[in-house]
Amino acid sequence: MMENVHLAPETDEDDLYSGFNDYNPAYDTEELENDTGFQQAVRTSHGRRPPVTAKIPSTAVSRPLATGYGSKTSLASSMGRPMTGTIQDGVARPMTAVRAAGFSKSALRGSAFDPLGQSRGPAPPLEAKNEDSPEEKIRQLEKKVNELVEESCIANSSGDLKLALEKAKDAGRKERVLVRQREQVTTPENINLDLTYSVLFNLASQYSANEMYAEALNTYQVIVKNKMFSNAGRLKVNMGNIYLKQRNYSKAIKFYRMALDQIPSVHKEMRIKIMQNIGITFIKTGQYSDAINSFEHIMSMAPNLKAGFNLILSCFAIGDREKMKKAFQKLIAVPLEIDEDDKYISPSDDPHTNLLIEAIKNDHLRQMERERKAMAEKYIMTAAKLIAPVIEASFAVGYNWCVEVVKASQYVELANDLEINKAITYLRQKDFNQAVDTLKMFEKKDSRVKSAAATNLSFLYYLENEFAQASSYADLAVNSDRYNPSALTNKGNTVFANGDYEKAAEFYKEALRNDSSCTEALYNIGLTYKKLNRLDEALDSFLKLHAILRNSAQVLCQIANVYELMEDPNQAIEWLMQLISVVPTDSQALSKLGELYDSEGDKSQAFQYYYESYRYFPSNIEVIEWLGAYYIDTQFCEKAIQYFERASLIQPTQVKWQLMVASCFRRSGNYQKALDTYKEIHRKFPENVECLRFLVRLCTDIGLKEVQEYATKLKRLEKMKEMREQRIKSGRDSSGGSRSKREGSAGSDSGQNNSASSKSERLSAKLRALPGTDEPYESSSNKEIDASYVDPLGPQIERPKTAAKKRIDEDDFADEELGDDLLPE
Repeated sequence: MMENVHLAPETDEDDLYSGFNDYNPAYDTEELENDTGFQQAVRTSHGRRPPVTAKIPSTAVSRPLATGYGSKTSLASSMGRPMTGTIQDGVARPMTAVRAAGFSKSALRGSAFDPLGQSRGPAPPLEAKNEDSPEEKIRQLEKKVNELVEESCIANSSGDLKLALEKAKDAGRKERVLVRQREQVTTPENINLDLTYSVLFNLASQYSANEMYAEALNTYQVIVKNKMFSNAGRLKVNMGNIYLKQRNYSKAIKFYRMALDQIPSVHKEMRIKIMQNIGITFIKTGQYSDAINSFEHIMSMAPNLKAGFNLILSCFAIGDREKMKKAFQKLIAVPLEIDEDDKYISPSDDPHTNLLIEAIKNDHLRQMERERKAMAEKYIMTAAKLIAPVIEASFAVGYNWCVEVVKASQYVELANDLEINKAITYLRQKDFNQAVDTLKMFEKKDSRVKSAAATNLSFLYYLENEFAQASSYADLAVNSDRYNPSALTNKGNTVFANGDYEKAAEFYKEALRNDSSCTEALYNIGLTYKKLNRLDEALDSFLKLHAILRNSAQVLCQIANVYELMEDPNQAIEWLMQLISVVPTDSQALSKLGELYDSEGDKSQAFQYYYESYRYFPSNIEVIEWLGAYYIDTQFCEKAIQYFERASLIQPTQVKWQLMVASCFRRSGNYQKALDTYKEIHRKFPENVECLRFLVRLCTDIGLKEVQEYATKLKRLEKMKEMREQRIKSGRDSSGGSRSKREGSAGSDSGQNNSASSKSERLSAKLRALPGTDEPYESSSNKEIDASYVDPLGPQIERPKTAAKKRIDEDDFADEELGDDLLPE
């Protein structure tokens, strides 16, 4: 056995394992940047030269290598040495466990170092795409179609419906070109049906958004009729929605039912929504029994708030009391699926827990829960107000039944709100005593409910001008809830009514600090600043309110009035123009515009707005008087007659309007008509001196025999007038002290009536200032007539005013302006 064992000699000149621990600086890669030879090899072609190796004799022999193709090739190593394990001259290499397989330190000598592999040369270039190939063209066109569909959807979400439709049409055209190119290149099975479906569906949606319903229906029909599109039947829901918009209710129900048949039962939510659409369509057609069946099925399968509320409406329409009660109970039992508010209250003083609760207290999920709860409360309150008067013999009994049902449900806190709503309903029925009794029951409730009830009680007593009771209940409301802006506003109203404007402003400011969106307090503080003549602050308050209530006619009137008080008529006119764009038929706003233009000297614009005001409210004496004076001033006396005749109809006891009618007949040259009018006036007012004077002059000019009769009456009246004046003068001389007292009282009366008749006096002054003509009696007629134009009944009765007028006049302080809303906040 030992014959075949060959021991290695102790001293071998060619030691295969020697030198591995020796350090060769050529392998130091960290110093390559400083190696001059290496850097030169990199820059030049020195490194690409083939290495010069010496032929080193070796004991290893080479042998042909068998490849996968069966050929035998003699492979040499890169150092010029035969590969290990090869066969040379048919002699097998002796087996040994000591000698290495052809590795020697001498074989490494003379080899070139090339760590970057630059000797191999640059990599071959990448193959360029052939953009002219049909596959590449189809791919680019498909990408363009997808981009157009995305752009169309983005434009629709941005509100640009026209652009969205154009992009959808362009996508449809390019998609048809794409289909033709695919048919030419590949088989029809390779057509992208998903792309075709998305293009057609987007096009139909854009047609529907642009209210092009016929085109949308045709496009949906193309999708539905194509059997290659899977699940296309559910698009019949969209077609039913279009028919519903077109009020074609029979076809809408037909397509809803077809879609319901094609949707599998596993899609429960989708089927419920379609059934809800069917029920709504039945309500629109008046088929309430079918609608009840649909909504009852929904409430039995998947109850929700909208279906429950619609079920109540349908039962109310047919007047079924028992079904209304059952439907209300089903609505109350609908689960809200929201968490309790307790999880938003910190159970401990752990800072990490508190931070987490603060983070989730107002997040999107919490906001969604609040919105859902608010919607549920709105549906329940509306349903209770709807069915309470009809489900029982009386309104109160029905409301009590609703309150009991709510108390036994998860909406316990709504019971108090229903009670307050019951009181408000009593108010609408003009039953103030029942409303007060209902609200007084809350005096022993918790602070929030007590504050709401006391707020409404304060408002009720304020409307009845019982300011002491209103103030006491306002104090109760404020003490129960100091942060209730409605209570603070009503307290400010009671203080305002007592004339303490500074203190009222403090209450309004506190209400605004608690709730910056309290529009009542902001409006009232503007009124308070007007009373205090702090016009800049009043204007600032109303401008802030205008930013909140953009189209409020009340706020626009107040801003215009403040500018008028600040003697800025141009700004006042501008805001009044905005007002008539909101309420174009408000006669008082139009007359105010005419007054401002008249003060600016623009008669034509003033006439336009005064005429519009007269057209909408032909009983305004001031407007009638201005229009009559305008026509007299412009020498169109015939047109002025109709206005003065209307004024005489409105105020038949005022002689001046009938005298103006007769004067217009005289100015226009119709003396016979003027004479008849003066005779009629004399018959109604036989002691009117001016009428007799004109009768004497007219009869003298015309040559009538009645002149002597009228002259005698005129002299008698003049003597009676002189005697009356002498008695008055003698009485004044005899009692100087009493005369001064009477003058003082008369002065106070005139001061009270001055503001009421200031506009009438200005217009009468215009009539007196009208220029005379060359016609007979013209120079003296105006002066004589106007000298006695005194209303025997005193100041004229105040006319009914529109809401806008009440808001313009700062002295017209109404309860509606300062009163808070009846609904508790």
